[in-house]
Amino acid sequence: MTPLVCLSDFECEAARILPADRAAYLFGGSGDEVSLVANRAAFDALSLLPRMGRDLAGGHTGITLFGVRYEAPIIAAPLAYQRLFHAEGEIGTARACAAFGLGYCLSTLSSTPMEAVRAAGEGAPQWFQLYAQPRVADTLALARRAEEAGFSALVITLDAPVNGLRNREMRAGFTLPPDVRAVHLDGFARAQAVEGHPVFDGLLQGAMTWAFFEQIARASRLPVLAKGVLHPQDAVLALEAGASGIIVSNHGGRALDGACPALAALPKVVEAVAGRVPVLLDSGVRRGTDILKALALGAHAVLLGRPLVAALALGGAASAAQALRLLIDELAVAMALSGIRTLEEVSRALLWQERP
Repeated sequence: MTPLVCLSDFECEAARILPADRAAYLFGGSGDEVSLVANRAAFDALSLLPRMGRDLAGGHTGITLFGVRYEAPIIAAPLAYQRLFHAEGEIGTARACAAFGLGYCLSTLSSTPMEAVRAAGEGAPQWFQLYAQPRVADTLALARRAEEAGFSALVITLDAPVNGLRNREMRAGFTLPPDVRAVHLDGFARAQAVEGHPVFDGLLQGAMTWAFFEQIARASRLPVLAKGVLHPQDAVLALEAGASGIIVSNHGGRALDGACPALAALPKVVEAVAGRVPVLLDSGVRRGTDILKALALGAHAVLLGRPLVAALALGGAASAAQALRLLIDELAVAMALSGIRTLEEVSRALLWQERP
């Protein structure tokens, strides 16, 4: 096997060894995958403008978020059914994050119970991602369970009230195997067939609204973040509904194909939020320089999904930890070469602006 020296290496190797249908599930997007490709192109289109000769003694990659210290501005994104890719599943990813003092966000569609994942990541911050369920009581029960299990924040996903049409998965014939399921949904109601349009009158039963978001935010003692925001007006509505943070994301290109790249949407969301709550960036991060670019545009931290689970597929927690170590080191090197001692120094001035 070729040495794994960056996140894309883990993705390439995982794509080679995984069954075709599981690789399609992990790496595919929706439709023609326009948004999937655009997420990466948005990072590549930005250039850094480094400064020289600065005193970098005592530099570090750490941040503080919601009063909690993170060793780097990296949080594992909520990605479903991780036991599809390795027997350790979500526990392996949680252990890898805990090894470096990084955040971990567990999906509602986890294939491992949240209590076991929380125990595996003890000592590191963990958040719980929440999908609205057809019954309001079930959604609120999930939120309470996460709070009781020791999770420190809730992340409500807004951008996938229904699944995007993931053609790559369809062509590969992806289905969940009998031994992998969304364990948190056992006993919960499913959307029921009704007269009318199967999407609007069926699958969207119980879909998240701002009123429901506010209900959850009021009921929970945890910070509640709104994930999947691209429009600046939605960022304002999220704040009015009680959001303690905003995650700019297009669901990694897995929901609405043709949606703008998350990075492109970030500056206007940051402007609309105006420093009232932290803003995070999800979708497309692969390099330490990507993290610097996102922070230069106003993000406080980034979420990392596919490449981390690709690393998990290659060797469980140990391989996922290797990938995280490489990314943290990339960030540190990028900071040093840019003349940045701490991430508080990052600003728009770090980005090269072509002038007419």
